[in-house]
Amino acid sequence: MHLSCQNISFRYPNAENSVFSNLTLEVTEPGFNALFGPSGVGKTSFARMIAGDIKDHTGEIRMTGIDRIAYTYNLERLPGWSAVGRHLEKNIPESRKERMAELIEIFGIRDCMDQRFSQLSLGQKNRVNLIRYLLQDFQLIILDESLANVDELTRERIILRIKEIFPRTFFMYISHNVVEVSKFCKEILVFRGAHKRPQTVMVRGQDLKTGQTLDKKAFELTMLEIMNAS
Repeated sequence: MHLSCQNISFRYPNAENSVFSNLTLEVTEPGFNALFGPSGVGKTSFARMIAGDIKDHTGEIRMTGIDRIAYTYNLERLPGWSAVGRHLEKNIPESRKERMAELIEIFGIRDCMDQRFSQLSLGQKNRVNLIRYLLQDFQLIILDESLANVDELTRERIILRIKEIFPRTFFMYISHNVVEVSKFCKEILVFRGAHKRPQTVMVRGQDLKTGQTLDKKAFELTMLEIMNAS
């Protein structure tokens, strides 16, 4: 799998400034990769281009070995008239029921299954939504702040376990959390804004997996490299 962009330019209608100006980049490997940067530098716009939601850009986006893309984002809604567990069950094939049960335990939302979506906390809603997408067919999945409002220990457990379960999947994790992306992500695209050159900088993360010990010195150097690139 391979993702590359060549000379991408884009400006929202009636906007004064461009989001991207001849943006060129590539992500060469599947795994848990990240889009990092402050608000307003184009992370979500880029993700929407990859997902096909934004089409009126110039330049070329190439994806090799990727033809099924899922996109989950913070505060996405589900129908509020049925129990969460029932909604999940009726939208997946029987062959994925075991995977669903596994994810429910990993995500710590077993007690939410009999509640309506509208009754859940923001963090619970985001976890339910992410499970819903992880049960679909995809080769690339974009997580746009999908674990916002989830406590740090639970987020770390979820990230480590989904890396185990989906080792050959292309993840694009959008986050403002430099500690998290440095620790868990493989390739980190640091977005800097259309007025800077280069517009993105690639940093190699620690890509920590279950059972591994974090190299604290290398971890701190990764965080420093990301902040210097921003």
